[in-house]
Amino acid sequence: MEKLNVLPEAPARLDGVGRRSFLRYVGGAAVVGGILSSCTPTADEVTASSTLNDYNFGKYARQASNGVVVDLGTGEIAILNYAYALEQLDSTFYELMLANPSPEFTSKELGRLMDIRDHEVTHREFFKRALGSAAIPRLTLNFSGINFKQRSVAIDVGRMFEDIGVSAYNGAGKYLKTDAYLLTAGKIVSVEARHAAYLSELQFPNSDAFAGDLPVNGQGLERSREPGEVLSIVAPFIEETLVFSLA
Repeated sequence: MEKLNVLPEAPARLDGVGRRSFLRYVGGAAVVGGILSSCTPTADEVTASSTLNDYNFGKYARQASNGVVVDLGTGEIAILNYAYALEQLDSTFYELMLANPSPEFTSKELGRLMDIRDHEVTHREFFKRALGSAAIPRLTLNFSGINFKQRSVAIDVGRMFEDIGVSAYNGAGKYLKTDAYLLTAGKIVSVEARHAAYLSELQFPNSDAFAGDLPVNGQGLERSREPGEVLSIVAPFIEETLVFSLA
C-alpha cells in the first residue's frame, strides 16, 4: 500500500534492547504497537464522527509496525519523552493539515489552526530541549488514513488528538517530580484544552461539545488517562513500538 501523509523519519533500532531487556519492560511497564488489518478502508471512504460519542481513531489508521523499539526511559524522563512523543504526533498532524489544507476551511479557521500548529511546535521543541541527549528520536508517523482535504475529517481527528492530549497530561502529572516541569505541563495542558474546545465547537457548533459530559466528568473535572492507555490509543499512527517504565 502506498503511504501518503507519512513522515519517514524513523529512529535507529535501540542499542542494548535485547530479548531479556525487552521482556523486562513488557512485564513492568507498557508496550505500544501493533499491526492493523490490510482490509482497512481507504481515506476517501472514511467519514467524520457524527456525534461526540463516536470516538474512534481506528477508522483513520493505516499503520503497520516497522519492528523498531523505542525506549522512552524510566521515571520522570519517561514521562517527558512520553509528552515529547505526543507533541510530535500533534505538531506533525497540524503541519500536514496546513501544508495543503482543505478548501472548505475559511480564512479565519485557517488562521486559528495555524495558531494551534505553532503552539504544538513550541511544545514539541520545549520537550526536545528539556530532554537534551535523553530525548527519543523523531518517530515515524503515519497519517495516510486521513483525508486532510475533507474539512470534517481533519477537524474530527484534530479534536480527538486534543482530547487525548488533555487527558494524557492530566494522567501523567503525578509522575513528574521536578516543580518546573510540573508547572510547565500545567500551562501546556491548559492550552491543549483550549484547542480541544475550539475544535469541538467547529465540529459540533452551538452545542455543549466544547465542555460537555464527554470531556468533563460529573465532578466538573477534565478526564485523565494513564500513559499506557494513551499510547495504546495513538499507536495506530506511530510505527515504532514504545516502551517505558515508571519505576
